[in-house]
Amino acid sequence: MTDTLLDIKGLRAGYGGKPVLQGIDLSVSRGEIVAVIGRNGVGKSTLMKTLIGLVESMAGTIRFGSTELTGLTPFRRARLGIGYVPQGRDVFPRMSVKENLQVGESMRDRIPADVYERIYSLFPILKERASQQAGTMSGGQQQQLAIGRVLVGSPQLLLLDEPSEGIQPSIVQDIGRIIKQLNQESGMTIMFVEQNLDMIKALAQRCYVMDKGRIVAHVTPQELEDRDTIRKHLAV
Repeated sequence: MTDTLLDIKGLRAGYGGKPVLQGIDLSVSRGEIVAVIGRNGVGKSTLMKTLIGLVESMAGTIRFGSTELTGLTPFRRARLGIGYVPQGRDVFPRMSVKENLQVGESMRDRIPADVYERIYSLFPILKERASQQAGTMSGGQQQQLAIGRVLVGSPQLLLLDEPSEGIQPSIVQDIGRIIKQLNQESGMTIMFVEQNLDMIKALAQRCYVMDKGRIVAHVTPQELEDRDTIRKHLAV
């Protein structure tokens, strides 16, 4: 039996009493990289926000390891080992790169002594720009910073919402390579929402396909090789 890290059953959630998620069933094993794909507006970002606790669930269960997450605050979930990089990055623009990274320290009581070294080795630009205001960096650099900040807390599960959005292709490739490296070297489990076909193909070991707040298909590694299959689930 595989070691399930995230297990979602019958999850319903939404805004102002209106459900966006219509009963999601999904599971992710430890060490996997899983993508959630689908057209715009089908509920992918709502799913990510519900997992980290920014949107309250109306029904169903979310188990993270042996812990039921329903009712826990986003901060408690982060302390349990869930890292979340939102769509649009959300760095603190007036703070320096180093200060942004230090915000990630609140996710753990004790931070490994070499944590900044490790992050700077993954993202050299962050070391180079450590004293620069985060708001003056490019979108791609800010995305690297947002991921780096979450990694300070050494999460077991990394949730990424549209990591390639608005970023130049060369940096998208870099970020994809680094995420894969993180997974291979530390066994970090990664779940990401994405529309970029190349990033999905480069990273995902398998995909869940969402439509109208439900999981409507499951794409295997073999099917991932077929661009037409994936495009079919992403095309408007």
